[in-house]
Amino acid sequence: MPKATRTLGIALLLALAWLTMAWLAARAGEPAQDPSTELGSRLYAENCAVCHGPDGQGRVGAKLAKDWPSIRPDLTVKTIITNGVPGSRMPAWGQANGGPLSEAEIEALTQYILSWQTGGAPKITPGPTATLRPPITPLPDVAGDPNRGGVLYDENCAMCHGPNGEGRTGATLAKSWAGVRPDLSVKTTIANGISGSPMPAWSQANGGPLSETEIDDLVTFILALAEQNQVVQIAPTAALPGGKAGLSTQSGWAGVILFVILLGAIIAAAVLLQSRKAE
Repeated sequence: MPKATRTLGIALLLALAWLTMAWLAARAGEPAQDPSTELGSRLYAENCAVCHGPDGQGRVGAKLAKDWPSIRPDLTVKTIITNGVPGSRMPAWGQANGGPLSEAEIEALTQYILSWQTGGAPKITPGPTATLRPPITPLPDVAGDPNRGGVLYDENCAMCHGPNGEGRTGATLAKSWAGVRPDLSVKTTIANGISGSPMPAWSQANGGPLSETEIDDLVTFILALAEQNQVVQIAPTAALPGGKAGLSTQSGWAGVILFVILLGAIIAAAVLLQSRKAE
């Protein structure tokens, strides 16, 4: 084997080894991600952000990114999530109380919320759950655009009332509405909320985020919910800190890169050994 070829092979092997060590050193410097943190952030995005804000700063619900004055703040937060707060807007989320969350999920959610007081957990911006719906014909004698209302519903209501109005921690909305003017009844409920219940006031006049036009769009959509069919649910997309993909995607690419580097090193070593045998 020519000396130049052998030298090139050795250089390639050393370069691959150096890249492998550099990559491993970089990975060692990265903070370890706790799987419970990822779970807690996802649960928060799916169940809490619409009321408490994506960063826990409050919206129609209380501010959560704060110091919790308690000897055992974890027990305080966990109890509130599990049981809700009777007579307030906070419903019970624990499965034992009719909610959708298991004890393990509530524990992960509690730790995620508490980590804000120390700056320990990454904050996420949840993407609203998109729901593909057939075009909705506006209802006669009812103000508002039901198609715009569907977007508002996904962003603000589906979390509690279900993507199709079937009910979750909130009431069922896909039903026949009694009354001479059900649109006025629904509009009043959205605008003013229901005192002593988990239903908050959503109108800007009452401190909520929605304009009167948006509430009209929402009312029209809700009244048409009972007639909607063939709805296809699409999973939400949550942007993790720094615009990076989720942990599973990161780890997957890291594994591929490491595999390619190691494979290249093995091939280079095999070529060198074979060339020496041939001499």
